[in-house]
Amino acid sequence: MRTPPTKLAQRGLSALGALIVIVIAIIALYYAYRGITGEDEPQTCSTELEHCMQVCRRTSTDNDSAQACQRKCMSDADFCRMAEKRNR
Repeated sequence: MRTPPTKLAQRGLSALGALIVIVIAIIALYYAYRGITGEDEPQTCSTELEHCMQVCRRTSTDNDSAQACQRKCMSDADFCRMAEKRNR
């Protein structure tokens, strides 16, 4: 006895089909997250300086160490800008 075509169409996804759909959804969410956060953008001197300053604010406990960290960030940023000009 043959199964009517309507019953075949209504069986739904198998476990493998559901797994494939879930994997595709995870991949799409990953690329959406990267697009929103800007992780895929190349680092520039200004973004590196901004990141360095944020690290200084989080890790420094006293004013002197914070200022020393910020001076290091500024000198690194100056070096980055000089290297960027030289490599053009």
